[in-house]
Amino acid sequence: MPQDAPSSTPTALDIAPATGKLGVLTPGLGAVASTFIAGVVAARQGLTAPIGSVSQMAHIRLGARDDDRNPLIREFVPLAELDDLVFGGWDPISANVLEAARTAGVLEERDLAPLSAELEGIVGMDAVFDQRWVKKLDGVRVKDIASKWDQAQALIADIERFRTENDCDRLVMVWCGSTEAYQEPSAVHDTVEAFEAGLRADDENISPSQIYVYAALMSDVPFANGAPNLSVDLPCMIELAGTRGVPIAGKDFKTGQTLMKTLLAPGFKARMLGLRGWYSTNILGNRDGEVLDDPENFKTKEVSKLGVLDTILQPESYPELYGEIDHVVRINYYPPRGDNKEGWDNIDIFGWLGYPMQIKVDFLCRDSILAAPIVLDLALFLDLAHRAGQSGVQEWLSFYLKAPQAAGEAEAEHDLFIQQTKLKNTLREWMGEQPVTHSEAG
Repeated sequence: MPQDAPSSTPTALDIAPATGKLGVLTPGLGAVASTFIAGVVAARQGLTAPIGSVSQMAHIRLGARDDDRNPLIREFVPLAELDDLVFGGWDPISANVLEAARTAGVLEERDLAPLSAELEGIVGMDAVFDQRWVKKLDGVRVKDIASKWDQAQALIADIERFRTENDCDRLVMVWCGSTEAYQEPSAVHDTVEAFEAGLRADDENISPSQIYVYAALMSDVPFANGAPNLSVDLPCMIELAGTRGVPIAGKDFKTGQTLMKTLLAPGFKARMLGLRGWYSTNILGNRDGEVLDDPENFKTKEVSKLGVLDTILQPESYPELYGEIDHVVRINYYPPRGDNKEGWDNIDIFGWLGYPMQIKVDFLCRDSILAAPIVLDLALFLDLAHRAGQSGVQEWLSFYLKAPQAAGEAEAEHDLFIQQTKLKNTLREWMGEQPVTHSEAG
């Protein structure tokens, strides 16, 4: 037997087929959601390939290398087809996805024109919105409901109505809304019972995103959190996901600068190169940049971004290399840049005999272009997990997230390459194939 092949084969899970329509609901229909939806519509019209989507574009190696089995992931596991996706969501500003896409300015009119009729037909539902959590935004399409308990019930009714009107067999929800102001967990977040009491009492510590999570889980809808807000990572939501048997994943889409950090930092550690400091600044001008211009909202994002390096570099194990790192993150709102974010990094490393070196990275990225395929993959994989009988935190989806949730006591992995292996090995094991126990190219 080849050395890289494990000695036993896992038992395949009994995964229900992906029959019927899958509804994908997004709280927030702004730049990320509208770009995601437009891209899927374009792909199923044959206008483009779903570039950046691991679920659609990547292959997965099965067995030993000389077995020559390397199918596409979407041909290996029973994922929903793009043609079976139905889109919906809530937005406090835009009336429909076409309007949202034009306002965001991510996609050019020549790309929107062939899709315009379908995008205009995806009408946003009135949002649960509280400006206290996003001071820079003015919500105009919001539910005129004061009680947080009643807001949750209204969202549950929205979900069921969408399911019925669109004849959906299953639903998933992915948070694509703005980053909320920073908060620490409080007593209202400890248990489901406490949270429900807090909803009825209009507890000020309950944010809109948490109401969406509650409504989704009570409707047995898997939920992924694409922002750094406290939501699915709260004890009450983890409890609720477990009791309802619903998979969850969070948090904060891994795009742009953090993607680069999870690519570079593992390389420094692999070569045992030391790190003195990592200065990161971002320039962006979209709605996300405007929201993050508020110090409380920026703090939420800063905590998410700063947590990446420690987990990868393990300073407690390598104090002489990574014990004294100055890690600084800045975000600057600059309207002319729009959605085309610039992430600039100055990295101070040191090598043999302690001699210093510098690396400078200037990533002129398109934030929503990088985030859109993540929304697709999270939606498809969470639906797969639900059909496979999985519930609670899906740590194997950490690959897509800046601040991934851990399913157990140990911290979640941040190294992109370990995350990739964990994702693919999960799929292999669910399908009754042997895991690959070393780094792979395919």
